[in-house]
Amino acid sequence: MISTAFHAAIYDPLYNGLVFLVGIIPSHDVGVAVITLTIVVRFILFPLSKRAVAAQMAMKEIAPEIEDLKRKIKDRTEQSKAIFALYKERGIHPFAGVALVLLQFPVLIGLYFVFAHGGLEEIDHSILYFFVPAPGAVNSSFLGLVDMHSHSILLAGLAAVSQFIYTRLSMGPPATKDPSPVESSLSGDMAKSFDMQARYVLPVMIGVIAYTVVAAAPLYWLTSNIFMICQEYLSGRRFNLKQVTSNK
Repeated sequence: MISTAFHAAIYDPLYNGLVFLVGIIPSHDVGVAVITLTIVVRFILFPLSKRAVAAQMAMKEIAPEIEDLKRKIKDRTEQSKAIFALYKERGIHPFAGVALVLLQFPVLIGLYFVFAHGGLEEIDHSILYFFVPAPGAVNSSFLGLVDMHSHSILLAGLAAVSQFIYTRLSMGPPATKDPSPVESSLSGDMAKSFDMQARYVLPVMIGVIAYTVVAAAPLYWLTSNIFMICQEYLSGRRFNLKQVTSNK
């Protein structure tokens, strides 16, 4: 049973948005409606997404300073305080990216429930807004290839690949090993473990989970990742250009 609050805040808006888009799309393609809805959601979240990208860039810039702090301060508690003080001094919000991911999960869960409860094959007129007309026809086959109510190994695989590419772009290439002998630390090992999980384990997990749910969910995730990859690439280009010109 979906709670009343979730129904009103997430489920109903998503359902009505999809019904509206299916009605105005010439082919009445549910998959195209999911892509369009995803782009709308990404534009709504764009201010937070922009802040997350800016935070990632700023953290890459101050990475050498953070390494200096880690070398100078051995106590982990004091080390964390010093790092967060540096973040505050530079106006960096290190958890902006986490907030962005957390905001996407209710949308993804809502989309899952929409299709898990019958999707759009039979329109539920009882939850339609007064200004959203029921479409004359509904085409659940995305581009004639994938049924949005079934599982899709193709979309699951593409979702996993897009997640890997986005993680690679946002985190940069894996850090090379320092040839000089450096004392290993628990925090350093944890950082390496997190890096490995984010780069390689997370995309695989997303691919596996995406295959177990209806195809609309991985299509949403794939579209969202493509949007963020484009944003990351364009922001990265501006950032790199700024770095080059500032070094001249």
